[in-house]
Amino acid sequence: MGTIKTINTHAKQTGLKFIQVNLQHSRAATANLMKLVAEYETDIIFIQEPLTIQGKVVGISTKYKIFTSGDDRCRAAVVVTNKQIDVMLIHQLSDADTVSVEIINGNTKLIAANMYFDRESHIEDDISKIELILHHSKNTGILIASDCNARSTLWHDKLTNSRGRILEENVTSKQLFILNEESCNTTFKNRLGTSNIDLTITCSRLLNRITEWAISNQESVSDHNIIKYAVTPDIDKGVRSNSLKHAIHNE
Repeated sequence: MGTIKTINTHAKQTGLKFIQVNLQHSRAATANLMKLVAEYETDIIFIQEPLTIQGKVVGISTKYKIFTSGDDRCRAAVVVTNKQIDVMLIHQLSDADTVSVEIINGNTKLIAANMYFDRESHIEDDISKIELILHHSKNTGILIASDCNARSTLWHDKLTNSRGRILEENVTSKQLFILNEESCNTTFKNRLGTSNIDLTITCSRLLNRITEWAISNQESVSDHNIIKYAVTPDIDKGVRSNSLKHAIHNE
């Protein structure tokens, strides 16, 4: 007699491996990241504040494909290291501080956005970008990597500031999920203190397929620590969809 595997077995399957990190436009941090990527066998990297010269991202291996947007000094870049993955820039959802892409790998399809929130700008402007991404994604899973420059105890920071309160309300109202977990490490640390301002955000459709989220102990040569996670394959869409509906029905 055959057996039926549960959805939890998806985590054991080979999926896409991601890194997100703010490099603070540092040459040393960029060189260090390139070494770590080879060791971690990363598929996609979300970089905030990449190293640029004359508006162009530099320091990234020419073997990799780089996605940026805007004519000014970009503060967001998506780097694809796996040539087997199909990635397409979504121009209408991208600018110098936000790079949105469609990712297709086998039966896995998702919309990913890498975002830098300028702390000198109104956070509502960045939230409006998220709303556009959600509208575009429709029934597709979304993954947002961001340096949001907002603090909240909701994502395990020591305090909540005004930017954090605004972002909290919008994440909740849009039924999004922040993947950040409580850790002995923080996503940001400098001589003035520590905080968790770097977030990974997703929706219910993708939530159970994102695994291994962690703030890395590896040296980043940046004030921001490296964040790692994986997205497992969508092996059985029908079973997962029915299970999700059942869970919602019984809440």
